[in-house]
Amino acid sequence: MSEAAIAATRAPPFGPWERMLAGRYLRAKRSQGGVALIAIISFVGITMAVAVLITVMSVMNGFRAELLGKILGFNGHLFVTGGVLDNAQMRDQAVSRIVKVPGVTQAAPVIEAQAIAMGPNQITGAIVRGVSPHDLAAARIVSGNLTGGSLKSFGEGDYGGDAVVVGERLANMVGVKVGDTISLISPSGGATAFGGTPLQKPYTVAATFSAGMSQFDQAYIFMPLQQAQLFFGREGTVDAIEIKLDNPDKAPRMKADIQRAAGPAGLVADWTQRDASYWGALQVERNVMRLILMLLVVIAALNIISSLVMLVKNKGRDIAILRTMGAGQGAIPRIFVMTGGMIGAAGTVAGLLLGSLVSVYIDPIQSVVEKVTGASVFSSDVYFLNRLPAKVDWLEVAIITGFSLAASLVCTLPPAWQASRLDPVEALRYE
Repeated sequence: MSEAAIAATRAPPFGPWERMLAGRYLRAKRSQGGVALIAIISFVGITMAVAVLITVMSVMNGFRAELLGKILGFNGHLFVTGGVLDNAQMRDQAVSRIVKVPGVTQAAPVIEAQAIAMGPNQITGAIVRGVSPHDLAAARIVSGNLTGGSLKSFGEGDYGGDAVVVGERLANMVGVKVGDTISLISPSGGATAFGGTPLQKPYTVAATFSAGMSQFDQAYIFMPLQQAQLFFGREGTVDAIEIKLDNPDKAPRMKADIQRAAGPAGLVADWTQRDASYWGALQVERNVMRLILMLLVVIAALNIISSLVMLVKNKGRDIAILRTMGAGQGAIPRIFVMTGGMIGAAGTVAGLLLGSLVSVYIDPIQSVVEKVTGASVFSSDVYFLNRLPAKVDWLEVAIITGFSLAASLVCTLPPAWQASRLDPVEALRYE
């Protein structure tokens, strides 16, 4: 019979008998030359590694998205400073042009300065932000998260009135609530011939807010823009024009458009420039964490090598018999590749399901852990957020799944290659 005829009679690669034999080797007990225990250990290792990788990356994605959403919801996406702010008419014209730029949702002149807040309980530092009543109402992260009072009286009265909106944690810290009086001290509010002198003035707490980030809730006070100009000695001027976009990611690309609208006297910066070191460090941490956890997946997949090496050694007689019965040299490594691939695939699928479930139900899991241990898993004082966030990026999950499957298959190649090189004569010499 010719070689072509022999090749035509052979079973196709990865055919039924190869899959059947791979499955039998995987289920074989130790007394039958199998490596079930090591296979189970490999399966558990890959499952846990993939689940941890998906969970950690989902938490980091959620942390970044939550942090980014709250910070950019509270602050602007683009900022205009420079000479355009010195003249009220020029500033108002610039604001009118900026709000007409496609993609801009809000352009608000703001004053932001440090002050000292005093209440019945204690004295603490605070950041006072002067905004118009309309712009404060448009800031949904504040106006949509009021924990007491309302914005009706904000901005009413001479020079904007004396009503302020205080972060809830700051109000609790100094011991005030809605309707109470909070005293503020401006380091440079009183202008004299010898320069600025501290100015103290009582204000009425019109409302309190909780933005969901401790660094905002325990530090910020909102004051009418005109009152802030008077209180900090900045009549007729502001610190910046704060611009918000429909998509914060467009900020770097829209700088040129905003610059044209602001005019040559304006200086434009976006949020990525203002907090470049912070967001850069967050991105580096995320990439390094992904790399470290992917190495854990590789380490878990390496267990497949040890299990297959032992399986090849225990099944040397079977391999020799298969070769003498006409099994092709390529069929032997395919059997062991499928055996190891089954372990990797099963572990990857189990890890995918476990990691996805933990990520989706992270809130109830956090509640159960805190109830059992009696300790706070995610302290808002440390992490700024009041809950453990998680955001499942299914594209990243697909990449993790593909990486785990690829690592598992690569780990099957050395023992499969070893099996293909086994000499039937040597294997059966002493049988």
